[in-house]
Amino acid sequence: MDTKPEFQRVLIKLSGEALMGNQGFGIMPEMINYVAGEVAKVFHLGVEISIVVGGGNIFRGVAGSSAGMDRTSADNMGMLATVINSLALCDALEKLDIPTRVQSAIRMDRVAEPFIRRKAIRHLEKGRVVIFAAGTGNPYFTTDTAAVLRANEIRAQILFKATQVDGVYDKDPQVHDNAVMFDKLSYMRVIEKQLHVMDMTAISLAMEHDLPLQVLNLHKADNIYKAATGGEIGTRIYNKLKDV
Repeated sequence: MDTKPEFQRVLIKLSGEALMGNQGFGIMPEMINYVAGEVAKVFHLGVEISIVVGGGNIFRGVAGSSAGMDRTSADNMGMLATVINSLALCDALEKLDIPTRVQSAIRMDRVAEPFIRRKAIRHLEKGRVVIFAAGTGNPYFTTDTAAVLRANEIRAQILFKATQVDGVYDKDPQVHDNAVMFDKLSYMRVIEKQLHVMDMTAISLAMEHDLPLQVLNLHKADNIYKAATGGEIGTRIYNKLKDV
């Protein structure tokens, strides 16, 4: 495995559910320390790292809406949940002596910087990890869409989606034993087959702006590191592929 990074600037998308470990709710300290350690391995390669983390371990806006809550109110609560996770991850990274800044799409100046694109890029150039909190700051948009949006804004070379499975499958691997994982995919094929990678808004935005996406298993140690150094990990999704 090459120890030189393939990318200079990346964005890592983490699910909120990944932070709760086996608790079923909230933040498991061992898990958030593990995630910080995995990010640290990439940081020490000299890669400029930004992160978007979901809030599903605390509150999911869609779930609240389906239970009868006003969708805007539910999504606002979900965005605040991502701020909690972002602050926790920031703390874990700084305990590893990694300078980190949290930028929130919803202004809350006493706990996080407001999202300012040029300032975020400057932080990255100075060797700081930047965590983008509160999604896009708007209801009806997922943190997947926020991740693609921020990756495009800061000109990240690739988006790593660190998730609970090894990659993208033709069907749910937790339900079907014969599910087949793809090594490579085109965005058009993801859309045509309605593969559950990200929501379609995020996929369309990534495709339109030619942003590569790599889906990998967060729970396997060194996966993010291997992806950052060009390893064949998970599923890589490109804008155009003749053979897929």
